[in-house]
Amino acid sequence: MIIRAILFLIGFGLTVAGGVSLIGYLNLLAMGNSFLDYISFAVKRPECYLFPIGILFIMGSLINKKPDQTLREE
Repeated sequence: MIIRAILFLIGFGLTVAGGVSLIGYLNLLAMGNSFLDYISFAVKRPECYLFPIGILFIMGSLINKKPDQTLREE
């Protein structure tokens, strides 16, 4: 249980870091670049990969791999 909580918190931190970077790079649109320019720039930046990696960590921590043993009747 504690491993899942730690995995969730690490995933949350990575998601926040990557999301802040993606939002910060939205200033490229205000400078006159197209949305495709924004996407191609974000794909080349390593800190933008933190967002999907963090989402995967969060999903991995929330998926129940074992059946719930508290609901079993003996």
